[in-house]
Amino acid sequence: MTHTSERVTNLVLYTLAGIGLLFFLIPVISLLARMPWNRASEVISNREVWDAFRLSLIVSGGAVILSFIYGFPIAWIMTRHTQRWTRVIRLIVLMPMVLPPIVGGVALLSAFGASSPIGQALGLIGIQLPFTTAGAILAATFVSSPFMIISLESGMRGLQKPLEHAAQILGATQWTIIRKIIFPGLLPAIIGGAALTWARALGEFGATIAFAGNRPGYTQTLPLAIYQALQSDMDRALLISAQLILITGCLMIFVRSKGIHDE
Repeated sequence: MTHTSERVTNLVLYTLAGIGLLFFLIPVISLLARMPWNRASEVISNREVWDAFRLSLIVSGGAVILSFIYGFPIAWIMTRHTQRWTRVIRLIVLMPMVLPPIVGGVALLSAFGASSPIGQALGLIGIQLPFTTAGAILAATFVSSPFMIISLESGMRGLQKPLEHAAQILGATQWTIIRKIIFPGLLPAIIGGAALTWARALGEFGATIAFAGNRPGYTQTLPLAIYQALQSDMDRALLISAQLILITGCLMIFVRSKGIHDE
């Protein structure tokens, strides 16, 4: 009876798992099957597509750098304070993950727009964020940085604290401990966090279009180029989507290879 129950349970679980995997695979396979390869050279040589590709790399790369610059201190504080404060900080950090991206873009616009106090102060020194490349980077950072912070926090919690204590006893400064012990130990978490942050920023749409707009050559990233192409040229949208799939696939292979190497 027990073996029969186990077989039934396994059958149900494997069936549901198979359905779930097909749910992820079928849309991608369908997209590739409908790909108009005869127009590939036309789309690839298009200047607007290359501008969108360049901007996507700039925006996603900028988001990774900014996320690490302020994400490391936040993760540091989260692992060195009481559980109560950690819960409060984590709630703030995770907020962009649960907010609809378009809401995040509207929130950024209300905070940094020309009519806001911060926007007016920035305007006095000649800085404008909405509808600029800098604004696109800020929008991507807002929605993607939680991945970096949570990854760094997890990595820091797995570090060996006795090494830090021993370094302190030997007279090492806090910066030396961070540079010589923490950073090397965090390398897998940094790589994983950077990959997740970059992938999320690369695919960002809602916050970007609300805060930075869809200006070709300035704020139009690949997802926005796909959205624009969908209005009039489905083949072009499919081919640009294939670019994103290729980039994401290369990223997954890279991260996986680094994971195998670390193990």
